[in-house]
Amino acid sequence: MSEAATPDEVLGERTGDRPSPDIGRSSAIMAAGTLFSRVLGFARNSLTAYVVGLTIIAADAWNAANTLPNIFHLLIAGGVLNAVIVPQITRAMRDHDGGQTYINRLLTLAVTALAVITLLLTLAAPLLISLVVSSSWPPEARTLATAFAVLCLPQVFFYGLYTLLGQVLTAHHRFGAFMWAPALANVVAIGGLLWFVFSDRPLQGSVSSWDPTMIAVLGGSATLSIALQAFALIPALRGIGLRFRPVWGLRGSGLRGASRMAMWAFGAVAVGQLAYLVNSRVLTGALHAAEAQGVEGAGLTAYANAFLLFMLPHGIITVSLVTALFTRISHAAHDGDTPAVTADLRRGLTMPGVLLLPGTAAILLVAPYLLAAVLPGIPRVQVDASVGVLVAMMLGLVPYGWFFLVQRAYYAYEDGRTPFLLQLLVTAVAVTFTIIGSVGPPAHAATWVGLGQTVSNVVAAVLGLWLLRRRLGSLGLTRVVRTFVRLGLATLVGTAVGWVVLRGLGQVVDGSTWIGSVVLTTVVGLVVLVLSIAIAARLRVTEVTETLEPFARRLRRG
Repeated sequence: MSEAATPDEVLGERTGDRPSPDIGRSSAIMAAGTLFSRVLGFARNSLTAYVVGLTIIAADAWNAANTLPNIFHLLIAGGVLNAVIVPQITRAMRDHDGGQTYINRLLTLAVTALAVITLLLTLAAPLLISLVVSSSWPPEARTLATAFAVLCLPQVFFYGLYTLLGQVLTAHHRFGAFMWAPALANVVAIGGLLWFVFSDRPLQGSVSSWDPTMIAVLGGSATLSIALQAFALIPALRGIGLRFRPVWGLRGSGLRGASRMAMWAFGAVAVGQLAYLVNSRVLTGALHAAEAQGVEGAGLTAYANAFLLFMLPHGIITVSLVTALFTRISHAAHDGDTPAVTADLRRGLTMPGVLLLPGTAAILLVAPYLLAAVLPGIPRVQVDASVGVLVAMMLGLVPYGWFFLVQRAYYAYEDGRTPFLLQLLVTAVAVTFTIIGSVGPPAHAATWVGLGQTVSNVVAAVLGLWLLRRRLGSLGLTRVVRTFVRLGLATLVGTAVGWVVLRGLGQVVDGSTWIGSVVLTTVVGLVVLVLSIAIAARLRVTEVTETLEPFARRLRRG
């Protein structure tokens, strides 16, 4: 934290339920970076589908390999580091050196461990591929996936480094670089994909059409992009006065206590990734079975595209807000300030809903056109095969954010055991739905996977809040319920008007074309979103003002 600002000045007013402009400002900064990165991410994703395809085996080979680094990133960094670093550094910043020794010790040990783990994982690429793809795949497809995995698995180190450095910045209330760095990664990845577009290489080809140069360009550019994403945070770290000096050993560091917390977080993420392994094997097998039956099916790649759309509003809105709130909640938890914790919990539950609830309704209304708009160049029959999984996942967008917030609340109290138990529940419910989907028609397997995600997060969010209430006392959830009732009424009216607009506009705009899909998605989406928010404001949903004020303030300045 800079010397120019005290913690109270950075955190802003936090008494009761009064609006906190600093939280809104921090969230707006992160949301802007996330939005820009996600827009580039959509461009990258559309180009990837254009290059490798959507519902073909070669596309699933790429996605299976390129998802492996994300799995281990979540295991090693995403779960452990996100859960541990902010509360621990927040505590260490009160030391005489502002936490410098602690941070350097943490960086030294974590970077070393990441390097060793990444090397071992890369050597184990063939074994890992055998775990995530269906045993029914032909040998040439498994070989292609393994080649991609060897090039992609080094991303584990750079993902971990990015998360580690980013959480150090977050603990110091420096959010901008952490959220803007992924934009650079997307630019580099897009550059690699454009090589395919402007070369004479085959697009959306079969497994046999992939030569060593094509494999190297696609996998190498993806890994290079993640490396630059991590290194882009170094200037921001120097800006907060951090100078890295290797510090070895655990004695007297306080990291032993953090390691206990980390093990619970690791266990929770590991359980979640077991569900992904089941999903991956079922989806890759379902696509192969659908091809054998001569029907279009949604496999791993189609699921990944739907998940990217699902994560767009979650990443821009929920993650941006909760990341800012997590630091505040951690401070309040360490100070024993329960009213401040519960006030921020209510903000985290209601503020994202202002945009997420009408956003969910809008996406459900235009789902076929939305997918067609973000996947140009893909045959419409392949796009339509992915609609079911997108709809099933979007139904759980708001509860997914609630569960995300509940997990962070427990981590702020350095309680990793409860999130682990909740994750067991999530996994059990989700895997049950996946297994049901695996024995039905292969064309609908991905929809069952998406539905399992929705139901499991609803159950875990409700149970997690109930357990928090037992621990902290009243959370003031009656107000949260009233807010969502008003938001629901506003969204219902906005959606009804949007449906009328869709029916009318569909008479003059050809929704089977790409430009028609873009027009229908944009117009209907804006009608639902703007009208719902306007009605919610008239119904005195105060979170509308609190959520949108930072953006309105920037517009007024402009």
